[in-house]
Amino acid sequence: MDNDVSAGSTTTTVGRLALGITLLAVGLGYTGVIDGVTAADAVSIAQYVGGVALFVAGLMAFRDGDSVSGTAFSALGALWFTWAVSAPVSDNAAGLFLLLFALVALSLTVAAGDQLAKGTYGLFVVSLVLLAVANFADSGSLAKAGGWFAVAAGAVAWYAATAALAHWPTALPRRAAGRGVTATG
Repeated sequence: MDNDVSAGSTTTTVGRLALGITLLAVGLGYTGVIDGVTAADAVSIAQYVGGVALFVAGLMAFRDGDSVSGTAFSALGALWFTWAVSAPVSDNAAGLFLLLFALVALSLTVAAGDQLAKGTYGLFVVSLVLLAVANFADSGSLAKAGGWFAVAAGAVAWYAATAALAHWPTALPRRAAGRGVTATG
């Protein structure tokens, strides 16, 4: 069994925690699973944890020479901060912002080097697209589905950070090739 365990850098761990907490808070708000809690209630978390802390983690990653994490955390930090402080806008403007946010997350998914980062950003892309379409179509059920994908992305980001701290496995075990199947490399 492959127990690929990575200690991860401190900066990456902090960035993943900040992203995970922000995604969990915003996602749970959209799901409506907690009575009386909405996505609007997550604005201060999105502004300070998702915006400021994530942006600073991005700058620190750049300083450490990690351009992928630096780009991810600083771009997402700027976008979370913008989402949190933007004045009320039309549904179409919000949908457009979320689609542009999704393009950034899609780029991060392609660039990510490990499975957990790809999983986090990939789930986040789906969440953002669903939330964008929900804004364009004024669909509460699509917003709720987008919220659940954000919760899943937040859980993966939180696990990635916790796994780095606790030295838990960070890669799926690889299975041996079946009969008549050859594996290269």
